[in-house]
Amino acid sequence: MEQRIYGLLGRKLGHSWSVPIHRALGCEDYRLVELEPDSLEGFLHREDLGGLNVTIPYKREVMKFCDALDPAAERIGSVNTLVRRAGKLYGYNTDIDGFLYMLRRASISLREKKVVVLGSGGASLTAQAAARQEGAREIAVISRTGPDNYQNLPERHKDAQVLVNTTPVGMWPHMDGQPADLRLLPAVTDVADVVYNPGRTNLLLQAEALDLEFRTRDGEIPLESLGENRVRRIRYTGGLPMLVSQAKRAEELFFDRVIPDRELEGIISRLWQDQTNLVLAGMPGSGKTTAGKALAVLSGKPFIDLDAEIVRRAGVPIPEIFARQGEEIFRSLESQVLAEVCGKSGQVIATGGGAILRPENRTAMRRTGRVYHLHRDVRQLPTEGRPLSQSGKLEEMERLRRPLYAAASDVLIENDASAEEAAVRIWRDFCENSGH
Repeated sequence: MEQRIYGLLGRKLGHSWSVPIHRALGCEDYRLVELEPDSLEGFLHREDLGGLNVTIPYKREVMKFCDALDPAAERIGSVNTLVRRAGKLYGYNTDIDGFLYMLRRASISLREKKVVVLGSGGASLTAQAAARQEGAREIAVISRTGPDNYQNLPERHKDAQVLVNTTPVGMWPHMDGQPADLRLLPAVTDVADVVYNPGRTNLLLQAEALDLEFRTRDGEIPLESLGENRVRRIRYTGGLPMLVSQAKRAEELFFDRVIPDRELEGIISRLWQDQTNLVLAGMPGSGKTTAGKALAVLSGKPFIDLDAEIVRRAGVPIPEIFARQGEEIFRSLESQVLAEVCGKSGQVIATGGGAILRPENRTAMRRTGRVYHLHRDVRQLPTEGRPLSQSGKLEEMERLRRPLYAAASDVLIENDASAEEAAVRIWRDFCENSGH
């Protein structure tokens, strides 16, 4: 029997998580197919094509090679799934199934809402079609040029209630970008970002920060850690549920079979667990390295000690860096190494005690990881070999850093027994919250 080709078609696919998703759905031969535009037509005429998902920049381009389009793809004007049957190429749009699943999962409703869609590509067409289908009151599409653009977005659409990002801004590996500033859109109460890698884009991190005030009312997070972000309740979601849901529908089309919806959440959870970093933050001597090593054993993830990585690159111990070059040089090196380490996925990372001092570090940790503040009574913290801890002001340092640890972390873990017990508590929380 002829081996047929199944995979994801795009131009640059280093960011993709599609292979493990489709293999989890039963397609063991699924692969990534990176093509330049001049190779597209020849590839799509191959008779051994079985089924393809299609991503940037080919969702509209492939339509002219299809022998038939399903009504959703024709209506939307975008194809993300191709199936060859009896020599003919059929085009479908399963993105809309995934997009609506993502919104329902986050309890985001578009009915009677003003929806602003960032971007005008294939994913934007899907979001617009979904908004019309769900009864949105008004839909505005923002592009780089034209009457509705990023420069006039705050003035023209200050009353927007739902913001949908369909651009690749903020996507791995260029994670520092953010397509819009939510502080300039005060009526937005729902944010959906179709980007799934990283798990929390800068846009979603800002939505999360704006939402924090409501959790502080129950005493969960100190108000002083929120700064100017104490604003409003916001529901938000990243693109992983959309990715998995559209993949399930594509698999059904590839192989003419029905996959129960209950499989979706299991795959979302497993993928989130596999790809998300476990990041440990806390005062020097709070047990991050020891707990991190135990956590690596529990999780099967590789362990990275940030301080050890800095020493490896610098070629000298950290106290020597402080003595020769000062704290500012050390912090710059720390930020550089942290950004590189957090740019990878599926690790246990023990950060240095002061890594939370710089806002860009806190962002890097949270984008790709679930962050745990490992806390130990300051009177139990060792000081040997720790330049700042030896200054005699450990209590003052802990007091000043406390709100920064709170702002950086998702969960507080009391390391008041053994490091192994702390690791077990962290791993339990990580598994229970996988995919959320």
